[in-house]
Amino acid sequence: MDERGVPTSTITDWIDRFVQHLRVERNASEHTVRAYRKDLEQFAAHLSGTRVERAERISTRHVRAWLAGLGQSGLAARSINRKLAAVRTFLKYLVRQGVLARNPAAGLRSPRERRTLPGVLTEEEAARLLDDTAGSDWFAVRDRAILELFYSAGLRVGELVGLDVADLDLDNGVVLVRGKGKKERLAPVGGVAIEALRAWLAVRGRVARDGRWDRSALFLNRYGRRISQRSVARMVQKRARQAGIDKKLSPHTLRHSFATHMLDRGADIRAVQELLGHELLSTTQVYTHITGRRIREVYDRTHPRA
Repeated sequence: MDERGVPTSTITDWIDRFVQHLRVERNASEHTVRAYRKDLEQFAAHLSGTRVERAERISTRHVRAWLAGLGQSGLAARSINRKLAAVRTFLKYLVRQGVLARNPAAGLRSPRERRTLPGVLTEEEAARLLDDTAGSDWFAVRDRAILELFYSAGLRVGELVGLDVADLDLDNGVVLVRGKGKKERLAPVGGVAIEALRAWLAVRGRVARDGRWDRSALFLNRYGRRISQRSVARMVQKRARQAGIDKKLSPHTLRHSFATHMLDRGADIRAVQELLGHELLSTTQVYTHITGRRIREVYDRTHPRA
């Protein structure tokens, strides 16, 4: 105990307590918890190199030196900002616990990010990808259902692989999605995607091996277990190559394409924000840059005096 009655524990001890706080009090996902722990352990390793082992000794000078090291290592500004956000939150927690009098990272400016626009498919490419994923074997039926659902509902890959059969309400054309922070939303599903999902549900039982299979998971791998994000990413790339699409594709490309095509066709940006499950409108606004760029391209190509 120090003179204020606050336990003097090592930084590693406080990281363990903070991670438990994320799990129990903030109901953070395991993915979020792992990301926080990784960033904070990196910060703790830097502090240990400067012989700072106790949390109460962390100062702005230490945080600034850590950030400078990250910048010199060539790490992208976006990654640095994510790590800084994790450290800020951790230090804010230490302030609430009475370990620190103030947050040493509170006044530090985040590195400026270069705003990059996400890659998207054209409507023709999206149609080709979806229509070319055909076949009667269960792999093709599953892959078609996955791709159609991605493009129809604009899901994140983590949201898609986390779906259970019970989350589908195909009669009403909606699916219950658990997004970031375990926030739930109802996402509408289009008619073509509903047909693809019904076809998948009809053959899903064929994946069973020796009677052992995951009866709750919506999408299964060849072993009858819930499909992984990595497997879905590989599948998307494979199906894109088969469709003759010469672009680097990921599951997120379909989410980006969903949002862009909706806005291209006149959807309200706040409606798209809700559909994507974005907490902030500014996150959705990146897609307006894409549609604005396309409008300019069309104008330059077609207007006689452009």
